[in-house]
Amino acid sequence: MILGTSGCGKSTLVNTLAGTITSTSGDIVYVKEQQSKPLNPKIHKIGIIPQNCGLLPWKTVKENCLLPLRIRKEQVSESRIKEITNIYKSLDIEKLLHKYPKELSGGQAQRAAIARAFIMRPDLLLMDEPFSALDEITREEARELFLKIWNQHKPTTVLVTHSIEEALYLGNRIIVMGTDKGNIKHQMDNPYFGQLSPQSLEYLAAKQLLRKQLIKTEVGEQTSE
Repeated sequence: MILGTSGCGKSTLVNTLAGTITSTSGDIVYVKEQQSKPLNPKIHKIGIIPQNCGLLPWKTVKENCLLPLRIRKEQVSESRIKEITNIYKSLDIEKLLHKYPKELSGGQAQRAAIARAFIMRPDLLLMDEPFSALDEITREEARELFLKIWNQHKPTTVLVTHSIEEALYLGNRIIVMGTDKGNIKHQMDNPYFGQLSPQSLEYLAAKQLLRKQLIKTEVGEQTSE
């Protein structure tokens, strides 16, 4: 989980990991089963869930969801079809498959985007403030559905947000980015991962700590200006 204020480079980080921006220095390495390889979008499956959902308006929900498989020319076996159907069921979009994006609510479109990402079986899942455009009730529902399906597949995930509550709910490790060339201001393991607003003094202390780190980042940015 990457937490930071606007302008700290969260989206740039996501785009660099996705390969849409080329890094000017350093290396991005993907480690799996004790094997390290340079992260390469041509080799690794990289799923992206953007804030605007990224659904193609001229394709149905089903066509959008299956698009990554068709681009990679993957064969879909019977067992794979069953897996895909279960993803539709988990996200409650079975009845939406033949609709077009313009016919969907914000929450429905976001669920379709989540389905598309998980259907491709990503090596790396990138999420750029995917729930920030939703209203509060829809946002909470989308987060819960995402966490439910994430626990079934558990891909390596980088989620960026400016919400402390979202970071504590969806991040098992939280990194606070600073504005100085994307440096790390603070990082912590999160014992509250998957717990929705637990009522404890320790949780409130964790929220306060992260809030202080963000305030320090904002003050530092204003001072530099």
